[in-house]
Amino acid sequence: MDIFEALYTTRAMRRVRPDPVPMDVQAQILDAAIRAPSGGNTQNWRFLVVDDKDQIGRLAPLYRHAITELWDTVYADRLAAAHGAPDDPESVQLLKVQASADWLADHFAEVPLFLFAFIQGDPTGGSIYPAVWSAQLAARAHGVGSSLTAVLGFWHPDETFEILGVPTDEQWIMACCVSFGYPTGRWGVAERRPVHEVAYRNRWGAPVGFTVDEPLWSPDQV
Repeated sequence: MDIFEALYTTRAMRRVRPDPVPMDVQAQILDAAIRAPSGGNTQNWRFLVVDDKDQIGRLAPLYRHAITELWDTVYADRLAAAHGAPDDPESVQLLKVQASADWLADHFAEVPLFLFAFIQGDPTGGSIYPAVWSAQLAARAHGVGSSLTAVLGFWHPDETFEILGVPTDEQWIMACCVSFGYPTGRWGVAERRPVHEVAYRNRWGAPVGFTVDEPLWSPDQV
C-alpha cells in the first residue's frame, strides 16, 4: 500500500465485523508498533492484546458507561448546540461521530480485538502514541480498521487494571485502548479544516505560507 494512501485513509473505523483478525496480521501490527521512536530508546511500553470474549464482555459495560459520561460532561455543550441546529454542517459531523462512538459502545463485546497500550514514566504520551499510530497504520495496510479511545482510563482505570491483571505498583499508565476489526464501511479521506486554517509559520497567527483547499492525496491517485 502506498504510504500516502495509508496516511490519508486511516481514520477512526468503529463499526467492524466480528470476524477474527488473523494471528499473522496481529503479529505485524505489534511488530510495526515497537519499531516506532521511543524516548531515549527506553522502550518503556507494554502492549496488551485482548481477544478473549469473557474479558471483552467484562470491559463492555465499563466502556458503555464511560461513553455515556463523555457525552454528559465533556461534549454536553457541543451536543446541545448540535441538536439545536442539526442541519449545520458541523452539527451533522458531530452527530455522526456520536452515532459511530455509540455503535462501538453498544457492540463493544462483539469487536474481535482490542489493544491496550501502557507506558511507564512518560505521562506526556510522547513515546507510546507514535507506537500506537504505527500499529493503526499497519492494520490499515491489512484492511483492518481501528479506533483509539482513552475513556476507560478516565472513568474506569481501577476496574480495567483489575480485569486485565495490570500491576498497580509499577507506575504503569494506560495510555489508550484501540479497537481493531474488518470495517463494515468504506475507507475514505476524513473531512478536516484546511491545514492553512490551523497552521502558522514562525509566529503564532502568522500565515503558514501556502493554502491547501483540497486533500493533496485522493483515491484517484492510486
